[in-house]
Amino acid sequence: MKKIVLYILVVVSFFSCVNEVALPVVVDFSTEIVNNDKTVPVKVKINNDTEGADTYKWTFQGATPNESSSRNPGIITYEKEGEYTIKLEASNRDGSTDVKEEKIIVKPAVSIAFDVELVNDNYSPVEVKLINKSSGAISFDWFFEGGNPNTSNEEHPSNVVFTNPGEHKIRLKVSNGEEEYTLEKKIEVLPLLVASFDFSVPFEDDDYQVPVKVSLRNKSISATKYDWTFQGATITNSTEENPEIEFRTPGTFTIQLKASNSKDEKVVTKTITVVENTNIRTFENIKLGINTSHKNNQIGAYFSTITRQVYTDNQITDDIGSKIDLVFFGLNESFTFNQFVSPDKATSVSFDAIPNARVTKLVNKQETCSCATSLSVNEFDSITNDSILKNLVVTETSEGLKEFDNAVKPRIIVFETNDKRKGAIKIKEFVKDGANSHIVVDIKVQKEAN
Repeated sequence: MKKIVLYILVVVSFFSCVNEVALPVVVDFSTEIVNNDKTVPVKVKINNDTEGADTYKWTFQGATPNESSSRNPGIITYEKEGEYTIKLEASNRDGSTDVKEEKIIVKPAVSIAFDVELVNDNYSPVEVKLINKSSGAISFDWFFEGGNPNTSNEEHPSNVVFTNPGEHKIRLKVSNGEEEYTLEKKIEVLPLLVASFDFSVPFEDDDYQVPVKVSLRNKSISATKYDWTFQGATITNSTEENPEIEFRTPGTFTIQLKASNSKDEKVVTKTITVVENTNIRTFENIKLGINTSHKNNQIGAYFSTITRQVYTDNQITDDIGSKIDLVFFGLNESFTFNQFVSPDKATSVSFDAIPNARVTKLVNKQETCSCATSLSVNEFDSITNDSILKNLVVTETSEGLKEFDNAVKPRIIVFETNDKRKGAIKIKEFVKDGANSHIVVDIKVQKEAN
């Protein structure tokens, strides 16, 4: 028991002779931007490397939280842009203290947006007004595809002009020094102005004999206004896009179109020639098939002076049937029996009945006809107006309606349609071609009865 007490006294005596030394506080910390995102909201992670401290007093200017007494306060958040101070005061029980401050720069969030306004319209040349609605950026890089200028670093560039027709890109790249964003939009420049037009006449006026109605088809490009001038027409001008006009006097006349838009004006001129009205419609080299050709739907035996077409048996409808004027029947390729008959008498020559058939008066054989109806080959050839035809008196007789052969060539056959138009057929050829044998004829007929 005495030995133990002595040992304790010796130890106590040894330590009582050592001087106590205070430990210094050395403050150190570092900051780390979370995800390297330096635009609000900015999150900052605090890493405390302080030595010798027992207590900590953090001050986070402008942050949430704005203070802490923890050794490791974790992550703080800045919701507004600006420059802020992070401060740490640390101490220990020996009375040692130290302080450190660090600056944090928080940049605003970047938002990119812009509008494109056309100063006037999108007809070339197109001037655009750019309205930059971006925020939080300190640099602006513009690219104008096909524009003049084609680049700019102004925040609000002006006087950008696009001339070439087509689609053009406008691209903006903004940055706050840390982050950058890009936005692209497109504009369309309409084609350059072109003045152009065509004209057409109705089917019944395609011989350009007065009076002639003319439909104008505007083919101008990028035009918004049309100024027409007509020489010799019933009206002298028009601002319609596709007007209709009429010529009642023969001659060669000028049609002019001035097309324009807000940027340009172009003029185009064409001429049209209309001729005197002869009241004659002429058809040349019309083929009319014999019986077998017509029924086999090869070369038709029906002809309409209204539609100006030859029809086979299977092409007849109710509407077309009412327009058939001439029916030819050829018995066979020998052409020993040929006859023109009225459409309403088609069944008399073994053809099917024609729906809505009309009556045509005919004289097949002038040489045996005792009537006053007569027209020679020379007279037929000399017809340039209806003066000869209108004086014909087409009177049907049993002899005049009879069949004929191919002995006489050319042969003239006169007729009068259901609507009283008078005409004549000149058979020029009897073409032997088996089942497709046919005759070749010229036909002259009045356009209107008188």
